[in-house]
Amino acid sequence: MTTTTLAVLVPLLPFLGAAAGLLLGRRIPGLVRPLAVLPTLTALVLAVLVAVRQGGDRPVDAATELTPTGSVPIELALHIDGFAALVAVLVGVVASCVQIYSTGYLRDDPRYPSYAALVSLFTSAMLLVVYSGDLMVLLVGWEIMGICSYFLVGHYWETPEARAASLKAFLVTKLGDVPFLIGLFALAADAGSFRVTTILATVADGGLDHPTLIALLLLAGVAGKSAQFPLHTWLPDAMAGPTPVSALIHAATMVAAGVYFVARLLPVFAASGAALVVLAVMAAVTMAGSALAALAQDDIKRVLAYSTIGQLGYMTGALAVGDRGAAVFHLLSHGAFKALLFLTAGVIIHAAGTNSLAAMSRMKGLRDRVPDAYWTMTVALLALAAIPPFSGFFSKEAVLGAAEHTATGHAASVPTAAGWIVLVAGLLTALLTAAYATRLWLLAFHGRGADAPDHGKQPLAMTAVLWVLAVPSLAFGTAVGVLPDWFDGRSLSPTLTTSVLGTGLAFGGALVTYGAWRHTTALAARVPMGAVAVSPDGDGGQVEAEAIASHAPAYGDVASAHDPADPGRLLLGPLHRHAAAGFRLDAVYAALFVRPVQAAARLVRFLDREVVETYVRGAGTAPRWLGTAVRRAQTGNVQTYLSALLAGTVVLAVAAVLVATAGA
Repeated sequence: MTTTTLAVLVPLLPFLGAAAGLLLGRRIPGLVRPLAVLPTLTALVLAVLVAVRQGGDRPVDAATELTPTGSVPIELALHIDGFAALVAVLVGVVASCVQIYSTGYLRDDPRYPSYAALVSLFTSAMLLVVYSGDLMVLLVGWEIMGICSYFLVGHYWETPEARAASLKAFLVTKLGDVPFLIGLFALAADAGSFRVTTILATVADGGLDHPTLIALLLLAGVAGKSAQFPLHTWLPDAMAGPTPVSALIHAATMVAAGVYFVARLLPVFAASGAALVVLAVMAAVTMAGSALAALAQDDIKRVLAYSTIGQLGYMTGALAVGDRGAAVFHLLSHGAFKALLFLTAGVIIHAAGTNSLAAMSRMKGLRDRVPDAYWTMTVALLALAAIPPFSGFFSKEAVLGAAEHTATGHAASVPTAAGWIVLVAGLLTALLTAAYATRLWLLAFHGRGADAPDHGKQPLAMTAVLWVLAVPSLAFGTAVGVLPDWFDGRSLSPTLTTSVLGTGLAFGGALVTYGAWRHTTALAARVPMGAVAVSPDGDGGQVEAEAIASHAPAYGDVASAHDPADPGRLLLGPLHRHAAAGFRLDAVYAALFVRPVQAAARLVRFLDREVVETYVRGAGTAPRWLGTAVRRAQTGNVQTYLSALLAGTVVLAVAAVLVATAGA
């Protein structure tokens, strides 16, 4: 079987699994789990075969015209280079782990068949984006992911939080997709094709007439899809969906699509120095702001959501300094440890019965209840904090090294300002990342108070995949010497300066957070905390579903109360309140967009009801009144009719005489 055929089957198999799951899931319940897991696992195996055959050599290209357009053709095309092959393997690994994990996590959910089918469709759409060599076909996968995210984030649609989050995710990403679509058309108009290879050749020949405009339009769509400032506010709210969905969205699909798109078309963005500076500023604000927000969150999933936004900022920062190798390296590394973080968070939520870190900090022995989650989350948090020798250290240092390379003037085609912006923001974010990772670990696993509730042993399907993902989180950094052969050829080895600075700041952030936690814990011991009520639901099912769906604390007011043991409050000081609210960007958007749109809608409704409908009602009322008058004249009296006829004759005669006299 040829490499092209294998590549076509990779996105096709999950799509067929999704279709079969939707058609047969409720009729034959026994087929639901095999249809969810087997096609995705098979697609993973085929993606690995494609990567092995591609081997980092020349890209695999194939195309057939999809439909005649009369102008710019649309083709069903493949373009698989080294980093596309690796990203497809990442998508397959994470999607397979999520599907296996979900068989245990949602084993009692009546909507599991539709959920599993949507996850398969989501996976298929992302694989289509990764392998596509035509931008219009890529756009199809791009939009299917948006639709799938709407349904999956709103899986617990009974809760208002889930409904609002799904609608917000859909609208915010669509807001970015409008200029994105315009940018695609402008790019195709300049290049004369939607084919990726043709566009890159046109850029190399200097054939783009409007590179800055095109790049900025495309960046709007990337900001929406990859949750970059200022269109990032949908991602923390999307935590209202099931935890496995969060793992899939944050690690391998949806948010990774924007980064992948910029990496795929990086020469288009590099053709405009202004666009790279804009991208660098966007990445810097995203990195630092999301890290501060993560340090103030109480919901464990929202901490991880803001963490994802910050790590995506590192990736876009690497792209802003013109190094897609470092960006994709961090994308691959982050995909493994972030999927692990979310899946371990799901185990912890199931065991604790709440999302709240404040509640977990009042539970003693939670780590003994979930030893698999404890050890694997520790590995993932060390990777997130970029502590050597974990994978996050190597990939994050590759980004910082690329920024240093540009800032010192060694990248002639990239403005040095972009390098300095990314480097300074990246070092600051390294400090903050270690701080919030340490805070999460301490609050979740080193609580004091009543014993943690015992909801029983976690299903094997949930715990086994944690150890599978722990392997690349720990060891993927060893691939740093091999990866350059798969794309671009630039060295990804850490540089001495950024390694010392980044690692020093990471250890400093962790130590400061630990010291603050010791201080706040000592203070909290003097405050009566009250008893933590243990859920009467022995298996945690109902409490877990409510906590996951609505973020409502499962332990009443105690869980949502101010937590004096939280080191984040001490570290952030007066900034904590604003950081916890995401710096109130939603309030700003409500003032700038939501309320004006609502006011305009009220005005339109008033004009429609009071002005337009007045004419409509008048058009019907006037004939009705005339008909009433005529009806009243119809008395049935012959004498009245003759009198009216005589009067009319007299009036006409007098009028004729007057007209004749006037004419004489």
